Amino acid sequence: MGTMALHRSQEQAIAYVTAQARERRDAAHERIDELLRMSDTTWAEYDEAIAQLRLRARVALQFHPDRPQGDGRTVATGLLNTGEYRSQFETHVSNGYLGPHAGSPRDEWERRMFGGAYQLDGTAGEHRPKYGALDLMLHPDGPSPRFGSSYLLLRPSVLPRCTLTFLSSHEATIRGSFDELDDVVGALLFEAFTRDFAVGERDIRPARLVAHLRTRLDEPIAARMTRPLSRNLDHFVETHVHGAVRLADDVEAVVADPSFMGTETGATLAEVCERYDLTLHYHRGSVLPSSEVPSDVRGSAMASLATRVGRDGTVDARAIGEAAIALFRDPAAWTDRGTYADVVQELKLLWHVLVRCGRDPDAHVVASRCRSG
Repeated sequence: MGTMALHRSQEQAIAYVTAQARERRDAAHERIDELLRMSDTTWAEYDEAIAQLRLRARVALQFHPDRPQGDGRTVATGLLNTGEYRSQFETHVSNGYLGPHAGSPRDEWERRMFGGAYQLDGTAGEHRPKYGALDLMLHPDGPSPRFGSSYLLLRPSVLPRCTLTFLSSHEATIRGSFDELDDVVGALLFEAFTRDFAVGERDIRPARLVAHLRTRLDEPIAARMTRPLSRNLDHFVETHVHGAVRLADDVEAVVADPSFMGTETGATLAEVCERYDLTLHYHRGSVLPSSEVPSDVRGSAMASLATRVGRDGTVDARAIGEAAIALFRDPAAWTDRGTYADVVQELKLLWHVLVRCGRDPDAHVVASRCRSG
């Protein structure tokens, strides 16, 4: 599973990124060698970590299952009916920058990132890459929760047709592929060495990161679900899946926000898993009282928006999704906050606030105020 014939644009995109990463290999090896020596870690341990990454690492595709697509159906319903996870060039939905047309900023940065592969004649929206993140630290809310409350965990067999960037691709210079991982992993080791931090994990040094990659990537998915959420907005290894993502062949599990339990969205996700033989997990979720939404994380407008969309005075993933559906059905009711696009952006930013500042729904003590950023 996970292998398929790729379109020539997809093959060319992977080859282009691989060639770029290969050009940086010698410099990456020099950096890695110094970091390993200063961290009392051997090349043999590093090589084993890379081998385990290639063998066991999963990609996570984060999404909001209750968001309406262009045809009005939710993302979860689209997964159920099509059996595929599709890019914004097909769904016209994005939790990042939306620009599913030729000449858009997204189209232009894909042109730069993939050497014009997706601008070749005969390339259609269905051929465009699907954006996710490498699931390295096994956080319950996924490796890039800013892009969705829920996520698909892909089978490791998908990784050979992926490319990667350290952090967000629209400005990244550090890139990799299945065959050329050293530039990206070297950047992770450098971050761990200089900041005691790597892809949302605090208090981690290079030796611990290498040991984690060597020994933890085969941990059962269910083991992560009771852990605290990472609350990581900005630090991830962005991953681009080239070729179709078919639920029956390429996906291992669905991980969802618990606010969808007992809802139509939750029922649809359960049906997705039953139809395509996937496991369904729920992580601990996140809540934030509307009265505690800070003004210095995503702006002063977030407080009034939270008051408007909160359920019983509390913001969670479901509340933000219900607001998105209400906006889609009756945009005129939201004109006091601006255009349709303005409100979509506000709801996206409110989700960022919840990711960063929310707390465990079962917590009995009010969390300290989150830091801006």
